[in-house]
Amino acid sequence: MARQASKGRYLRAFVSGFFVAVPVTVTVLDRFAYVARVEGASMQPSLNPDGGSECDVVLLNRWSVRNYQVQRGDIVSVLSPRNPQQKIIKRVIGLEGDFIRTLGYKNRYVRVPDGHFWIEGDHHGHSLDSNSFGPVSVGLLHGRASHIIWPPNRWQQIQPRLPKNRGPLDTEEEDE
Repeated sequence: MARQASKGRYLRAFVSGFFVAVPVTVTVLDRFAYVARVEGASMQPSLNPDGGSECDVVLLNRWSVRNYQVQRGDIVSVLSPRNPQQKIIKRVIGLEGDFIRTLGYKNRYVRVPDGHFWIEGDHHGHSLDSNSFGPVSVGLLHGRASHIIWPPNRWQQIQPRLPKNRGPLDTEEEDE
């Protein structure tokens, strides 16, 4: 009889712990951070540099973008403007008000409108990005990639950086 009582106590403790853990986990994943697998070649060589079957897994920081604050060079996750069921990971090249020299968009130069940013994959020609669909609304921003967490030999913090000759026109001219 004592054995059944202790089993019942353990079961109640497990169930009550489960009902506490699930909402806490959901809140953390919704508000703070989650992990995402990066597939494809669009962000090579920064992510998935080998192009093999092993994909990088990144930590996406949702808390840092809660006010839609990103900087040039950040790698971000956004809902795809073409397919809202899909999330894409790209690098921020330009912010609102910036003038961008495009790589095949319908206009050679674009001014990024208010409330938007310009994103591109690091592997041009293998990326569906702003050069295909134009500036992206900040409302589609989902998270900022802060660390590569898999595979273990690639563990590292992701630093914002702009690829050479990419970025706003006035910034490029100041650097020269």
